[in-house]
Amino acid sequence: MDARTIEQMIRAGMPEADIQVNGDDGTHFDAVVTSPAFEGKPTIARHRMVYATLGEKMGREIHALGLRCLAPGEDGAA
Repeated sequence: MDARTIEQMIRAGMPEADIQVNGDDGTHFDAVVTSPAFEGKPTIARHRMVYATLGEKMGREIHALGLRCLAPGEDGAA
């Protein structure tokens, strides 16, 4: 698994999102996902939306994924 593949998977499920994924060891990654779909949703719901795009890869090929999920205009959003 690599950061580019994870970015592509998230983008397939959330095409309107701005996505940045980093991780060099093949199992631990960090991602910043900015999407209008996150508007008004709590953090846990946002994370679940991203996890849903990764399916069974989470906990298997992707051992750990640190997430920062933002709606446009939130602190740090693009």
